[in-house]
Amino acid sequence: MESKVTVPMLQQMKRDGRKIVGVVAYDYQIAQIVDRAGVDIVSVGDSVGSNMWGQSNLLEVTMDQMVLACQAVRRGVKRALVSCDISFGPVQESTEAAVRAAVRLVKEGGADMVKLDGSADFPEAVRAVVRAGIPVFAQFGITPQTAQHIGGIDLAGADLAAQMKDQLVREAKLLEESGASLLDFTHSGPVAGPAVTQAVSIPVIGGMGGGPWLDGRVRLVQTAIGSAATALDNDADRYTNVARAAFDAINAYADDVREGRQVKGG
Repeated sequence: MESKVTVPMLQQMKRDGRKIVGVVAYDYQIAQIVDRAGVDIVSVGDSVGSNMWGQSNLLEVTMDQMVLACQAVRRGVKRALVSCDISFGPVQESTEAAVRAAVRLVKEGGADMVKLDGSADFPEAVRAVVRAGIPVFAQFGITPQTAQHIGGIDLAGADLAAQMKDQLVREAKLLEESGASLLDFTHSGPVAGPAVTQAVSIPVIGGMGGGPWLDGRVRLVQTAIGSAATALDNDADRYTNVARAAFDAINAYADDVREGRQVKGG
């Protein structure tokens, strides 16, 4: 088996110009698959609330839920680096609460590092978690909240990021100075994305609104493989359609049962 991925290895990949492959996953089975496929980072996102448990609002996700999902992924991952989100609340409450949450994700969940969303607004929390000896994956970029803060400009994320390029570069540098090991740049776009990537020495990866101008990409597994139920009803660009394959397989199984045939797999 290849050696386990570490933060220094990811930082060396940036220096070498090698792209970092990240995925968002929430469960043991998928964790095993993506690890065997050789991804570098498995990120356990707070989007687990909506994608696995049907919660309507990310603010409902608790630390107990994040620990549970992180434990499942940790059991399935042997090589990749495991990052886990701190749910909404501790970071906003205080630096002490942020550190307690981070320690819990590492100690109970088995995370190798923790992700702090909206990190540019909480650099003191990044510093405190790093001082506690826990690597930080710092998220920043264009969110609905960002647009609201600057007057609700109605632009696509990449266009807004281009307008805010200088500010985003400053935020990235602040997070690097605060001790972040990696940056998760949301809606980077082809203007601000390269500027930020070149401005800092730590890896900059991104999912939504990212592109080859970053040091790597992170993609929700459900989206990449089309395993969410919504994939039954649209033709979005994806690598395969697991939901359609599962739907067809269950229909075939139901036909075998109803026709009195032996079912596959026993």
